Amino acid sequence: MNLSYQLYSSREDSDLAGVLKHLADTGYTQVEGFGGVMGDPAGLRAMMDPLGLTMPSAHFAIDDLEAKPDEMLALAKTLGVQSMYAPFLHPNDRPTDVAGWTAFAERLAAAGKVVTAAGYNFGWHNHDFEFVTLEDGSTPMELILKIAVDLEWEADLAWVVRGGADPFEWIDRYAGRITSVHLKDIAPEGECMDEDGWADVGEGVMPWADLLHAVRTKTPARTFVMEHDKPADPRRFAERAFANVQKMSA
Repeated sequence: MNLSYQLYSSREDSDLAGVLKHLADTGYTQVEGFGGVMGDPAGLRAMMDPLGLTMPSAHFAIDDLEAKPDEMLALAKTLGVQSMYAPFLHPNDRPTDVAGWTAFAERLAAAGKVVTAAGYNFGWHNHDFEFVTLEDGSTPMELILKIAVDLEWEADLAWVVRGGADPFEWIDRYAGRITSVHLKDIAPEGECMDEDGWADVGEGVMPWADLLHAVRTKTPARTFVMEHDKPADPRRFAERAFANVQKMSA
């Protein structure tokens, strides 16, 4: 299992070349890009290639995919990205009812047609807000996957848990749609408060050994992406997460 690393986890480190070398030295073979780090795609690719790092997946804002699809597709081509995931909605942009989420799912479906027509995969990356119950008893995540029928899902299972849902139930229900998984962990109650309650993968309360088994046996997931939203020491996180997951998947 090749392990990837979401570069957002190291966004506070200004030495991108150093970050990439450390990841390669640690044993990572893949990274996942996000907006800011992909500003100079050719330069980034030139740093990755000598280290043997590839970028099979990356995050692209839905607004960018709608406003400048050709530029985003060219960026993906330069970096060697095959799977493009829309990752987030700012709080002010989040719908609050079924009609609003239905319209958003239709936006994703339309953006996805452009991406897949160009030969790439397209999906949505969840947080916790997609698991809030709406007025008809459904959740935004259900509506997104129901309406955007060709949409893939990059499942961030720790955010599923923070959204109050059971990750195993969601894996079983939508196994065929899950093409990537974010590996993130939640610290025990009251711990790691300076890191927003997140823990290094394998050091928290998420049952990652069982979750990895479920994902690997039930889904077509292609990428397994380490992420920590606010690590006090990103290099510590990268090393510890890699070592822990290697033990789990041995």
